Amino acid sequence: MSDLASHIRALAAEKNAVILAHNYQLPEVQDIADFVGDSFGLSVKASKTDAEAIIFCGVDFMAESALLLSPDKLVIHPEPESKCPMAAMVDAQSLRLLKSKHPDAAVVSYVNTTAEVKAESDICCTSSNAAKVVRSLPEKKIIFTPDANLGSYVSSLVPEKEMILWPGYCDTHQNRITLEDLKTMKNAYPASEIIVHPECIPEVIEFSDHAFSTQGMLDHCKTSDTREFIIGTEREMVHRLRKDIPGKIFHSIDKAVCPNMKKITLKKVAASLEIFGPKIDLPDDIIKKARIPLERMVAVGRGD
Repeated sequence: MSDLASHIRALAAEKNAVILAHNYQLPEVQDIADFVGDSFGLSVKASKTDAEAIIFCGVDFMAESALLLSPDKLVIHPEPESKCPMAAMVDAQSLRLLKSKHPDAAVVSYVNTTAEVKAESDICCTSSNAAKVVRSLPEKKIIFTPDANLGSYVSSLVPEKEMILWPGYCDTHQNRITLEDLKTMKNAYPASEIIVHPECIPEVIEFSDHAFSTQGMLDHCKTSDTREFIIGTEREMVHRLRKDIPGKIFHSIDKAVCPNMKKITLKKVAASLEIFGPKIDLPDDIIKKARIPLERMVAVGRGD
């Protein structure tokens, strides 16, 4: 462990802070975290930790979600400019307008949304439980925000529901993981199983062997008899897979990078612990309203 990493761990212990890191964070940031995981897992960890402070190494909506589930804790986001462009593709006012046009529809919002959008939603979901969440609702019509690719994938799994898809997308999964990328890699590594994220475009999902959330990828690769995998999601997921499953071979798509996830560095994590900031703040009414759909999501549980 480097001197900086040791310094971070010492500060976290001294200040009773828990460090959470998403699977897409830089490898060195993952390595100093108390918990590494996907949005669902980290949301649950954030709500159950006994620490007084949460250092959330992920994009903005993840840190907001931690505060929504743990309003009594200090939530720190080491780099406020580490934002999710997809979350910015839907806003509360526009969602209210769409809801007015479909008053009989339930609103399911992917956790990749702002707290204000969550506050306008009936329930949240992650990529691991999106189909399970949609299936659990009595409404036949579903407004799904903001990821149209994930919504399209859910629609294929729950055809009995009428899905109204918000036209959002993740640039990394939409434009940096293509069908040609997978075909090229499959030719190079013919024994590999292809696993992609459901935020990918439909033709990429159709070509793959499986579509899973990042936790779903980890769970599947641990138990699968296959020993070699092509991983169609943000490239740092392969660091997590290689670390947790050292006996198997994983191939990343090197251009599949989320630049916003990379804005959090060890230096910024250390600085956030030293100054105990930047702090996530949300209005009390938004916390109260947005927490409800998140709690409903947690109650539904994981899907894959």
